Amino acid sequence: MDRTVELAEKLGARVIEAGWLGFAAQKNRAAEQASHDWILSLDADEAIGEALEAEIWNLKKSGPQYDAYTMPRMARYLGRWILHSGWYPDRKVRLYDRRKAEWTGDFVHESVQPRGRVGHLESNILHFTCESLSEHLKTMDRYTTLAAQELAARRVKVPLSRLIVDPAWAFVKTYVIQRGFLDGPEGLAIAQMAAFYTFLKYSKARNMS
Repeated sequence: MDRTVELAEKLGARVIEAGWLGFAAQKNRAAEQASHDWILSLDADEAIGEALEAEIWNLKKSGPQYDAYTMPRMARYLGRWILHSGWYPDRKVRLYDRRKAEWTGDFVHESVQPRGRVGHLESNILHFTCESLSEHLKTMDRYTTLAAQELAARRVKVPLSRLIVDPAWAFVKTYVIQRGFLDGPEGLAIAQMAAFYTFLKYSKARNMS
């Protein structure tokens, strides 16, 4: 049984339970419940390192000059920090004034859309992704279904040619153009998974149409 609520309450968190609204809507609802206007949003598999923590504290002391801030996100995959393969610096807006920004994206890859000025922090969010290929495949199955549902909802037609050309291009782009080969065997795995992700997404979308 998941003890998230119990553990959070023991650590002093104010827990708000609600039915699933979708990725963006869920995060917007959470932001609305916050006690203050500035939000630092992290997923369950993310953390801030000491350098980023210090940078945010300095920003708080001096006062923010912008309405939202991006920060690079560095992923740990199969036991290795990934610095290429299109995975880094992977800048995300995660620190923002809720009065000037909101989350968008109901199916997959939700993101913060600022309506004001955007600044940039230099230290990394630490993203702990998959520790095994089996875990990656399970995650991929879920996310390709969501991506296919988005395509189906938008009535995007997927010709057979996309199942042939796009996966190959995804591999070349990730491994060669985005220098995934510099990430060693893990970079090769990422490129192969990128190709498979593309194939699954379009295959599922064709079955839904």
